[in-house]
Amino acid sequence: MSGKIVLHYLNGRGRMESIRWLLAAAGVEFEEAFITKKEQFRKLADDGVLMFQQVPLVEMDGMKLVQTKAILNYIAGKYNLYGKDLKERVLIDMYTEGIAELMESIVLLPFIPPDNKQKQLDNIERKAKDRTLPVFEKGLANTQFLVGSQLSRADVHLLEVTLMLQEIFPTILSTFPKIQAFQERMKALPTISKFLQPGSARKPPPDEIYVKTVMDVFSHLFK
Repeated sequence: MSGKIVLHYLNGRGRMESIRWLLAAAGVEFEEAFITKKEQFRKLADDGVLMFQQVPLVEMDGMKLVQTKAILNYIAGKYNLYGKDLKERVLIDMYTEGIAELMESIVLLPFIPPDNKQKQLDNIERKAKDRTLPVFEKGLANTQFLVGSQLSRADVHLLEVTLMLQEIFPTILSTFPKIQAFQERMKALPTISKFLQPGSARKPPPDEIYVKTVMDVFSHLFK
């Protein structure tokens, strides 16, 4: 049983989606145990498996892993997606931290009150165009991958966030040809191509049902 990977989260993107992406890119199969009710979350907390009373929770290699960054670091290290040495690793970390900041804004978007949503959309678009995407366009100027000569978690996260951006702003990559070419190369990788197909574990953009489930399951956090 120790070889089975189980993801505990809601049936939606949130902070688990990058974990799904990274496992899929590594060609690793996993199962999902969806949290749909507050009682399920409370049971995990009461059982003592949530170190900081938070999900994502990943059962893997006989461990119960929490904290998104720690989980991603472990997966990347285990499946050779974290560079060949410390210098590559720190560059990967720099890229992924920049991506995570932008992704967090997108993940929170469905929970923004309607009267503030346009302001948040404008902030996301401006940050992406002016700060984030130019970094990656430059980073991909003369190389196939962001760091070194092989796929890393930075590449996987960049593909994920740019696809998310295009869902909101369809033409946002029109002035970033290197990123567009990068996307096509990444989509052609067999494991990623499989994850992009209908019926995979990749989750769709959040809808009203997902937002309501999040609010119900974590209602104690909104009091």
